[in-house]
Amino acid sequence: MPTTVILLGAMMLVMSIMLSPLSSRLGMPVLLIFLVVGMMMGEDGPGGILFDDFELAFLIANLALAVILLDGGMRTRAETFRVGLRPALVLATFGVLITALVAGFAAWYLFGLHWLTALLVGAIVSSTDAAAVFSLLQGHGLHLNERVSATLEIESGSNDPMAIFLTLMLLMLVQNQGEGSVVDSLLLLVMQFGIGSIMGVLGGLALVEITNRLRLTPSLYPLLVVAAGMIVFAGTNELGGSGFLAIYLAGVVLGNRPVRMMPMILQVHDGLAWLAQLCLFLMLGLLVNPSELLPLAGGGLILALVLIFVARPLAIVTTLWPFGFNRRELTFISWVGLRGAVPIVLALFPIIAGLPEASLIFHIAFFIVLVSLLVQGMSLAPLARFLKLEVPATNEPFRRLPLDVAAAGDHELMLFPLRGDQWQQERPLGQLQLPENTAIAGVFRNRICHPPSPDLKVTSGDVVGVFATPATLPLLGKALSGRHSPRHLAERAFFGDFVLNGDALLGDVEQVYGIEFDELPPELSLAECFAKRTKGHPVIGDRVLLGPVTLVARATDADKVTKVGLKMDDSHGK
Repeated sequence: MPTTVILLGAMMLVMSIMLSPLSSRLGMPVLLIFLVVGMMMGEDGPGGILFDDFELAFLIANLALAVILLDGGMRTRAETFRVGLRPALVLATFGVLITALVAGFAAWYLFGLHWLTALLVGAIVSSTDAAAVFSLLQGHGLHLNERVSATLEIESGSNDPMAIFLTLMLLMLVQNQGEGSVVDSLLLLVMQFGIGSIMGVLGGLALVEITNRLRLTPSLYPLLVVAAGMIVFAGTNELGGSGFLAIYLAGVVLGNRPVRMMPMILQVHDGLAWLAQLCLFLMLGLLVNPSELLPLAGGGLILALVLIFVARPLAIVTTLWPFGFNRRELTFISWVGLRGAVPIVLALFPIIAGLPEASLIFHIAFFIVLVSLLVQGMSLAPLARFLKLEVPATNEPFRRLPLDVAAAGDHELMLFPLRGDQWQQERPLGQLQLPENTAIAGVFRNRICHPPSPDLKVTSGDVVGVFATPATLPLLGKALSGRHSPRHLAERAFFGDFVLNGDALLGDVEQVYGIEFDELPPELSLAECFAKRTKGHPVIGDRVLLGPVTLVARATDADKVTKVGLKMDDSHGK
């Protein structure tokens, strides 16, 4: 009965949402909870639901991944491409290939598969998963340095074409018993990346133009974006390109252009992305029977560990060494080779193609995803903090409301709650250092709106409403900063007590602070010190050790450090 299906589906969604707070308490990825709920409701679990329609699952999985990638693309800042694009693309191509070869060899040794079938297994589990990466980085509240976060996000959004190419090529070779055209394979690769890239950029530009020209009811803008995104995704697939790459790039273009009602679009798409992840992982959980995973436990666990401790680190070291990553960053990127929905979805190709080993391949991929979410997902945040890759986060507004009035331009109403130690004592509004082209709209306290005046005092617990443009957010967030940060991420503890301009010379710093930098010439500027140590792409949080002094990049403009924090060794000057 249709109503029974609706009832069971709704119960699974509610159960998953109610259990999601366990994620933060137990330190496990919320996606793992959704997956486990699906398995429990499946044929082997208490729910006893029989679901084996793999073609329907493939369709739903593609739609869900498209929504997730569109949302992730809209939240990817174009500035991050400065440091993350080149390493991410190398990792998304050659890194995927290296991972597939190592995993394929391990699968051949462990399961006694034909070497082509074993390489097919390696290709299926070779790519990291955008849904898992976006969810875990955002869900743990990690604010990583830009070099690491940009590389991981762009890689996870762009490595699907290579994995799909390898999967389809090897599937064709398995079906044709090793016979296949090299030219056809290379053409498939070029079409996946080429058509996907072109359609993504053009589709994103067209969507920006359409969204800004149309006058719609505000609630229709998010629906327009997701529907148009599906056109880009499906149209690219029809042309032989990578729909996943196209919709991710369309999201990047859309998120980095002035677009009407963008805050509302992002807010609605956040909910849509969560719904997509819920449906995707619940459905994938229903597809598998835990009893069929048990015989694979030994070999599957070894293969998963080979992926985590051998294949991924080898791919990272081989591909990222020219890009100026330090050891701590390489270690973390090696660890965040998260497998999620994509390997399971790719494992549906052999089932649809009717390969004899299809069931084995599917369950191997599923087992690897489980181990990855458990081992890597649960240790992600502790490892980032252990490796000291976090940087202080800017204070984001609690709510952003677009005005959508021609005279207002791109001004929005932003609400900032005042929290933290600096607001414990009352301060007059007139003392706040707000950026230009902003204005206080009002102060909310105890459900009463107080009109702004220079003498009105604000304190912790108040909510300040500000009319401002998105471009002023960094300065505005700093002026109204009240984020509760761990002690090691407090501004003075992280950046030091002194702030210097990036163009200050080492010789001048030596004279002012009475220190000596023997290893570097005095005519070198602080910005040039960072450029040399980071191979030309410094990010906030980068450090340069000079004797008793640590220089910390505090602000950057393109590839130049503009503000530097100076931290003295505790013993210096005592």
